[in-house]
Amino acid sequence: MAENKEMSQDELKKGVQHLEPQADFDWDGYAKGEVYSADKKAEYENQYNETLSTVVENEVIDGVVVSLNKREVVINIGYKSEGVVGLNEFRYNPELKVGDSVEVYVESTEDKKGQLVLSHKKARALRSWDRVNESLEKEEIIKGYIKCRTKGGMIVDVFGIEAFLPGSQIDVKPIRDYDVYVGKTMEFKVVKINHEFKNVVVSHKALIEAELEQQKKDIIAKLEKGQVLEGTVKNITSYGVFIDLGGVDGLIHITDLSWGRVSHPEEIVQLDQKLNVVILDFDDDKKRIALGLKQLTPHPWDSLDSNLSVGDKVSGKVVVMADYGAFVEIAAGVEGLIHVSEMSWSQHLRSAQEFLKVGDTVEAQILTLDREERKMSLGIKQLKADPWEKIEEGYAVGTKHTAKVRNFTNFGVFVEIEEGVDGLIHISDLSWTKKIKHPAEFTQIGADIEVVVLEIDKDNRRLSLGHKQLEENPWDVFETLFNVGSIHEGTIIDMSEKGAIVALPYGVEGFATPKHLVKENGSSAKADEKLEFKVIEFNKSAKKIIVSHSRVFEDVKRAAESAERKESSDNTKKVVKKLKSNMEKTTLGDISDLAALKDQMEKDEKGE
Repeated sequence: MAENKEMSQDELKKGVQHLEPQADFDWDGYAKGEVYSADKKAEYENQYNETLSTVVENEVIDGVVVSLNKREVVINIGYKSEGVVGLNEFRYNPELKVGDSVEVYVESTEDKKGQLVLSHKKARALRSWDRVNESLEKEEIIKGYIKCRTKGGMIVDVFGIEAFLPGSQIDVKPIRDYDVYVGKTMEFKVVKINHEFKNVVVSHKALIEAELEQQKKDIIAKLEKGQVLEGTVKNITSYGVFIDLGGVDGLIHITDLSWGRVSHPEEIVQLDQKLNVVILDFDDDKKRIALGLKQLTPHPWDSLDSNLSVGDKVSGKVVVMADYGAFVEIAAGVEGLIHVSEMSWSQHLRSAQEFLKVGDTVEAQILTLDREERKMSLGIKQLKADPWEKIEEGYAVGTKHTAKVRNFTNFGVFVEIEEGVDGLIHISDLSWTKKIKHPAEFTQIGADIEVVVLEIDKDNRRLSLGHKQLEENPWDVFETLFNVGSIHEGTIIDMSEKGAIVALPYGVEGFATPKHLVKENGSSAKADEKLEFKVIEFNKSAKKIIVSHSRVFEDVKRAAESAERKESSDNTKKVVKKLKSNMEKTTLGDISDLAALKDQMEKDEKGE
């Protein structure tokens, strides 16, 4: 090593001896720190400038992203300095990265700080309409930033232009929350441009429809009845559920959701839920696809307890009501009908709603059971004792009870003493005294009425009842009070062509024909008039009294006339006797008197 060192020094000494200073060396420039000569420097500057792009202000050029942070993006456009653009100008493109080519607008090649000033937003705006039109012509897929909601859809930033995205064009599925899309960057297709008003309409749905259409064709081609597919709940209506099978929609009718009763599909499924469904049917074009959900589970009747039989007691919930009965679900999908006639021992025609309502929990007895037809009839009255089994003990003939009026007919009143025990009060057994044309004149539906049992008809489950029998027959007394010829004060309470009904004392009614309603002055009596009436007929068995007002004054007149005739007859007899005693002394004058007396006697006989 030392030897080499010495040789180097010798060689150095020899070299130094032969070195000569450069004649054109710029010692002043060297002293100032300038390494190159003026010519070399000019040469190098020319070479450097040739490597730079020619940059003109107010033009759009392409640049390359060299770095970026949370606030800024540094872009190299091949100029002597790099430009800085705010990151917010690239919010439509959250995937921006180093090395990406972007367009920028040169606002200034040099600001006060010597910095290149660029704008990506202005560059997009200048080229936006050209790009939008080009995208529409070429059906290109472009990116856009959803800025905000607006009426009927969203506002999207596309190339710096505010485009309209209709709500129906966001997705193939119905949109329930538009706000979740605000601030998102998505891909779109330009579907319409109005050059006059500078309006642009974009669609995201159009991008996925093509793909879905192909999926739809593939699915439809493979559809078979009984096939099980996975789908997503797309929409829920009152009549069923629409299922998205991957571009193909099918409908599960509400009756095919569950073996049990379903009031609304929302009880079974919810939006966006994924579930397996079975294809039940479809039309020739396979545009309408009927799906089923309950068919994927065994029918509840198949798993019904095999030991269950007629006569057993079961409990369940009322799920449907009708006038004729109630459907009771004793297990999911297993229902039995309680007919209204099996709800009560009563024979009255009533609605099932009087006994039960939807949601009631009831116990019932199985009356019929058909597993093959999957039908069952139930009864609840069978859980109570039949009151007619021992009817004679509780309702013996002659016993008195309180009943409720249930219905009217022209011939009587139907009443119910207790549930299942009905009876009829004939119209003739309502009152001893009143002439009742219709039961509504005597009582009303729903009213309580006292009755006495007259007869028991066990075979027809009907009692013959009476109301008037609660009191003694007053006609035994009336026979002595209203004897023929007796006169009573009465009031006309009803008039008809056949005559008038007259209210007499003690609540008794009589009847007078029109000719017996003529008053002494010749006029006819009217309703509500109070007059004297004479009894001209009394029929105890028929409970009928015939009265007359005319007879009251007519009989008085006849009696007066009869008395007058009797007095006149007595006077005539006295004159005749006197004449006979004086026959022997007759004169012409006596003959004249005798003739006159004869005429008078003839007149008296004729009643003149």
